[in-house]
Amino acid sequence: MGVYRVRDLLRVPGLLSLSRVPLAAAFPLVAQRPAIALAVLVAAGLSDVLDGWYARRFGQVTATGAAIDPTTDKVFVLTVVITLVVLGRLSWVEVLLLSTRELGELPLVLWIASSRRARTQRAAHPSANALGKLGTVSQFAAATAALFRLQRETHGLVIAASFLGVVAAANYWLRAFREARAHSREA
Repeated sequence: MGVYRVRDLLRVPGLLSLSRVPLAAAFPLVAQRPAIALAVLVAAGLSDVLDGWYARRFGQVTATGAAIDPTTDKVFVLTVVITLVVLGRLSWVEVLLLSTRELGELPLVLWIASSRRARTQRAAHPSANALGKLGTVSQFAAATAALFRLQRETHGLVIAASFLGVVAAANYWLRAFREARAHSREA
């Protein structure tokens, strides 16, 4: 289960994850039209929720999916953030605050991507992180407020997303440590 396979990208969860790449490419083209940009944000958010749900529900959790999902998330978020900075709707400080979860998870993601054992453990014990999902919702809310130039709301949502990002990243790390400890006991 810890092996990357191209064919897993062609399953429904992989295709849903990959759909965020063209959505990312579309976002800068529609960012000046907030209603359409919001539709792109919603479509990306739905694809993120559905890919994980479908994979768990129909037993299609794979190492490839576990790697491609966060990768396409990061591509989409990075595109949105850079676009909002270029348009002057987010500052670099706000971007750093919005990125607390991603920055906190980066070493963990790299470890999972490079360690076959870690990928196997992750694929064997798939679970959504409610705090992570809440953090994502707050990031999307902050991006939406920035799209519509709601400065006060954007600042508050950025702070909330930052706090939730720290908590979610810590939760991901704790889960990874628990899984690694449980695996070392079994070995």
